[in-house]
Amino acid sequence: MIRIGVDAMGGDYAPKEQVEGAMLAIQKIDDIEITLYGDVEQIKALLKNDERIKIVPSHYVIPMGEKDPIRAIKEHPDASMSMALASLRKDENDAVVSSGATQALIAGAHILVRRMQGFKRTAIAPLIPSVSGRPTILLDSGANLEIRPEHMLQQAYFAAVYSKEVLGVENPKVGLINIGTEDGKGRDLDKEAFHLFTETDLFDFYGNVEPKQVLDPPCDILISDGFTANIVMKTIEGTAKGMGVILKKELSSSLLSKIGALFAMKSLKHFKKAISAEEIGGALIYGLYRPVIKAQGASKAYGFYNGIRQAATIVRSGVFEKVEARLKEVKANESESE
Repeated sequence: MIRIGVDAMGGDYAPKEQVEGAMLAIQKIDDIEITLYGDVEQIKALLKNDERIKIVPSHYVIPMGEKDPIRAIKEHPDASMSMALASLRKDENDAVVSSGATQALIAGAHILVRRMQGFKRTAIAPLIPSVSGRPTILLDSGANLEIRPEHMLQQAYFAAVYSKEVLGVENPKVGLINIGTEDGKGRDLDKEAFHLFTETDLFDFYGNVEPKQVLDPPCDILISDGFTANIVMKTIEGTAKGMGVILKKELSSSLLSKIGALFAMKSLKHFKKAISAEEIGGALIYGLYRPVIKAQGASKAYGFYNGIRQAATIVRSGVFEKVEARLKEVKANESESE
């Protein structure tokens, strides 16, 4: 059985959506068991089916707007998030899913889960929709505002393995987000990363990709520093919401528009589904000892179920073990050449 730990108290609608998402996951996925960390009374009141689900009591909830996440993690080992994360190092779970405060989860992951051996910088990597219908990996979307090119190389390699093993892309290509497609564009960081990526045999490097191509990219993975990629991610989210509002307004502006909307209802539902974060589940934090999935803070039951499904798929695929083995191989080769 794959063991999934769930921070049942983190998120805008906790614990209701987390508990319902867990029950849905048990119903749909045969090879998992779930541990819910949180307030026992609140969880029990919502838990209608406890098949392969157990509860571990916690006594604190890290607020969504926590200003000092490191302090919160260190001072509250009894928090639902802290207990879920700590379970990975204790080998009580194989993966953890949380929709709690992002910075607290990243801080907690560093302190309580820790990086896999040889991995220099973790990264948070959501999947974003594309015109092709196949999701694109975007990293780093906020864990490292400043980073070195060699750390980006590790992250891109992790993404390539994830893309192949989890998303089923046979030969994933990596693109570097930049202000132009030509060689030599961008900041010193972009130029150095471009040079490093061009020389590596760890993955197939496409080259520079402009932001206007983000939703129809010529590659499977898009990478930049955390500041840039976070702006890209939030721009996509804001544009999708804005387009949705404009579309809804236009379709209700006249009788003919309303009639047209009725005929287009199926297509509109497909459009909404294509841009919905609920369909993806969450963002994987790369480079940790074990998988941690950051589900959206506003996740409902279906979105949280998808986060659990995503975590189970990652464990089954052995992505973390494959990357860790490769890092050890690289380190051994470096030691031999010294």
